Parts: sequence; C-alpha cells; structure tokens
Amino acid sequence: MRKEIERVLLSEETIKSRIKEMAARLDEEYKGKRPLMVAILKGSVVFFTDLIREMSIDIEMDFMSISSYGNGVKSSGEVKMIKDLDGKIEGKDVIIVEDIIDSGYTLSYLKKLLLARNPSSLKICTLLDKPSRREADIEVDFRGFEVADEFVVGYGLDYAGSYRNLPYIGILKREIYEK
Repeated sequence: MRKEIERVLLSEETIKSRIKEMAARLDEEYKGKRPLMVAILKGSVVFFTDLIREMSIDIEMDFMSISSYGNGVKSSGEVKMIKDLDGKIEGKDVIIVEDIIDSGYTLSYLKKLLLARNPSSLKICTLLDKPSRREADIEVDFRGFEVADEFVVGYGLDYAGSYRNLPYIGILKREIYEK
C-alpha cells in the first residue's frame, strides 16, 4: 500500500468479485439484445474493461469524456464535454458506465443529453456511488458499491491525475488533498 493511502476500502479481490456479479446481472437483463456500453473517460476505463470482459452477451462500445471537476476535489457544478460519442444512439439500449457518482451533476447532464438522442433505453452503471453527496436528481440502475463521503482513489479513480493504476480502492490521506 502506498504511503499516501490511509487505508484500503475495497480490495482487488472484492472489486473483481462484485464486477462478476454485475456482469451476470447485465447479461441477464440484456439477454437477446446488443447494448451500447459507454465508458466515461478517464476514470471508468479500468472498471469498464473488467466489466465487459466478464459479460457474455454481444455489446457495442463507445467513449465519452465529460468533466465537472478539473483538478479539484469538489465538483464545480459546471459540466464540460471533452469527447462526444462517435455514432448515433437512436433506438439503441445504452448503458452509461461510470467510475463514481458523487454530486450527480455530470450524470444528470449526460442523461439529459443522451435521452434527447432517442435511445431505446438508457441506464446507468457505476462502480461506486456516494448518495450522501448527491446534489442532482439521478437514479443509479446498476451499483457496485455504496461508499461513504471519503476521498477515494485507485482502480481508475484519481486525485490530480495520480493513483489511477492502484489495483484496489483506497482512502486518500486528508493532508494530501487539503494542502
């Protein structure tokens, strides 16, 4: 464990086990369909990759990059589109795959944007959910773990671009992000 990490919140084994359960649930729910899995860059890439490799149904995949954080620790509330989808989603079953839902601003914006493009269905799948921090009205359809209001990093989650490659999810020491 790195010295900047206060403690491990979710081990690599715990995360992998839960992802297998989530993939099985998605396989069942989308049996006979070919959903478009949309990874929200950069944070969800590790989760997204592990999730789709555990799924047995055929899928499509695309990527979006949206941010409401910049390099801060708190959402600015202002959402910025960095990369849009490559193709149309009209008539498709779309699953947004996110690393963490905190304030909900980013997902609320994204959901409105994508619903206006007339998908057949639109659901949200997140590895981590922090409902105690929710400021926007957003429902999560597939949740890996509910977490308390602590600053988490690892497994794709970062602080100022660092810690994404940790194989576990840890709680970052307060003195690191309160400098």
